[in-house]
Amino acid sequence: MTQRKGEKPTISIQEHMAIDVCPGPIQPIKQISDYFPRYPRGIPPAAPLQAGPAGPPSPALSTSTSNPAAAAESDRPNEDKPDRACAGASASLQATKRDEEPDVEGYDSDDSTTLGTLEFSLQYDQENNALHCTINKAKGLKPMDHNGLSDPYVKLHLLPGASKANKLRTKTLHNTLNPVWSETLTYYGITDEDMVRKTLRISVCDEDKFRHNEFIGETRIPLKKLKPNQIKNFNNCLEKQLPVNKTEDKSLEERGRIMISLKYNTQKSCLVVGIIRCAHLAAMDANGFSDPYVKTYLKPDENKKSKHKTAVKKKTLNPEFNEEFCYDIKYADLTKKTLEVTVWDYDIGKSNDFIGGVSLGINANGERLKHWFDCLKNKDKKIERWHTLTNELPGSLND
Repeated sequence: MTQRKGEKPTISIQEHMAIDVCPGPIQPIKQISDYFPRYPRGIPPAAPLQAGPAGPPSPALSTSTSNPAAAAESDRPNEDKPDRACAGASASLQATKRDEEPDVEGYDSDDSTTLGTLEFSLQYDQENNALHCTINKAKGLKPMDHNGLSDPYVKLHLLPGASKANKLRTKTLHNTLNPVWSETLTYYGITDEDMVRKTLRISVCDEDKFRHNEFIGETRIPLKKLKPNQIKNFNNCLEKQLPVNKTEDKSLEERGRIMISLKYNTQKSCLVVGIIRCAHLAAMDANGFSDPYVKTYLKPDENKKSKHKTAVKKKTLNPEFNEEFCYDIKYADLTKKTLEVTVWDYDIGKSNDFIGGVSLGINANGERLKHWFDCLKNKDKKIERWHTLTNELPGSLND
């Protein structure tokens, strides 16, 4: 290209871009990941420090140097050396992780801290066959309502077993995420065998007036962790609802328990049978409850006069009767008799439903036989025992 005299030199736009933008070889543009590396499966182990023959750290990683060029190089940001930046970041982050890593056994899931915590205590009263569950308070519950609060209550279930028959619950506290109940719920008729094989499920729920109640979280305590007559305190993180084993042995689903007292009165020459209470009865009505009453027979009953019946307790699975019946009988004849106790659900306009029964006598076994023998050996002394109801109708009884 020729240039006339006195004319200013002109540069094309292509030449201008080549001069200003590309003064040398084209370098790749750095990405943000070069400065802040991300590792999807945890931070890789830090690169080991390079040591010389005598063991001192290499000049590239030393904190001070006498070489000005090296010092100038060390003053440059790590953006020119992404590999060194990655190694340094990984080493510092790994050290921080070792210092701040929580106890993994204390957290079952990421939701354990968002669902809240529950403080409660349990005590197994071995003498009275009772399990006392004191629900103290909860903290930081998950909000379930539109106002950012909840209306929480706590319900208890003994597993395995029918949920309706052994459900207990606290009162509902409204508009709070940190409720304080300080309420004690008691299961009666708990035996040493139950303490070995049963688990207590504690659920926290939100009560809704116009919709179904909502589940917040739960925790489960195997009863074998408890020692007799000792209070054990818990402060557990709530978990998501755990699946229930549907293949559970149906024979473990009991019909309920009954507390019976026996006493032979030598002055009146009679056997005094006390029906004290029942617990965890099977629900027979559509409302999830029963209307239970108890009948007793002393067999064989040739005159058909040994039948006694308690009052009916409405809409309950844990009735208290506290009634006693007397059977005039000689002490020597007790070894030939069998006491049959049955529990029924009262229904209006149709036949009553059989809930469960138990037989005590010389032909019984286990605790039922032991209870009968204890009565024979301890005259004029009331002997109380809990017994498990079975779904077999004793003898040929019908209502």
